[in-house]
Amino acid sequence: MTVLTPLKSALILAAVLFSGTALAERTLLNVSYDPTRELYQAFNQSFIAYWKDKTGETVSIQQSHGGAGKQTRAVIDGLEADVLTLALSYDIDQIAKQARLLPDNWQSRLPNNSLPYTSTIVFLVRKGNPKGIKNWDDLIKEGVSVITPNPKTSGGARYNYLAAWAFAEKQLGSAEAAKAFVKQLYKNVPVLDSGARGSTTTFVQRGLGDVLLTWENEAFLALKEFGEGQFEIIVPPASILAETPVAVVDKIVKKNETQDLAEAYLQYLFSPAGQKLAAKHFYRPYQPEHADPEDLKRFPKLEFFTVDKNFGGWHKAQKDHFDDGGSFDQIYVP
Repeated sequence: MTVLTPLKSALILAAVLFSGTALAERTLLNVSYDPTRELYQAFNQSFIAYWKDKTGETVSIQQSHGGAGKQTRAVIDGLEADVLTLALSYDIDQIAKQARLLPDNWQSRLPNNSLPYTSTIVFLVRKGNPKGIKNWDDLIKEGVSVITPNPKTSGGARYNYLAAWAFAEKQLGSAEAAKAFVKQLYKNVPVLDSGARGSTTTFVQRGLGDVLLTWENEAFLALKEFGEGQFEIIVPPASILAETPVAVVDKIVKKNETQDLAEAYLQYLFSPAGQKLAAKHFYRPYQPEHADPEDLKRFPKLEFFTVDKNFGGWHKAQKDHFDDGGSFDQIYVP
């Protein structure tokens, strides 16, 4: 029996969820980041049925969610993930580099650079948008309280930070000006949660803040669960393309004798069924032609900054901004 949990309950659930049956012959552990809970609860049901029909085998899927940085550290420290569905490629690179659990070329082994779907960063505001927030420069105004998680532990928070930086660098013309802009923005942040779902709790349930910087899919989920009568999504004219990769963890699947299952699981994300589910759960699918057109209508067109184009790739972005002594440490004073 698969455990299905709406956002309101998921906000307070423990990190690990389980789907499958008590009679399952094999189990996969999918280690993911915060806002993918609902997507994988539905995806796992679909995959389990697909695999049963294809092979006759009953399997189960475990999910583990948290801030992407914390999840990465947990895998490096011994959490035995069969598959990774994390927020950014840098984190999987660190698992390859530090734990040697998968090869350095992991991202070339699945279609579209191992990106079955993407997302972006939008603003969730309270109904009526009382502070008139429309664009990134509205976030630095006096009296605007901004909710965003900690970029040291959250992949989504790193996208939030980099989107604001890229906007400011384009508008103001220099990295120094962008740094001052982002510093001013973080002066308006009253609390840093460790992950995206924690920040959603802070904004939606605790009622703190005027605007939540969040994944596009998380914002749509909040509207779905809590209704458009309480919140509105504001899409800025430009934001960052959030590229969220997936990978099989070679040493773990070899140990668990789950390699065929893990590979099929991730390949199913790229199938028409997987692509349709991604769009249904508010992610931008790699192959939109497989999605329900009504789901695709929700995704507005906007200018995208990218980590590669604007920051020289994740390794340089991480070193420049988020490693100890980087620009985030220089600008953020709790």
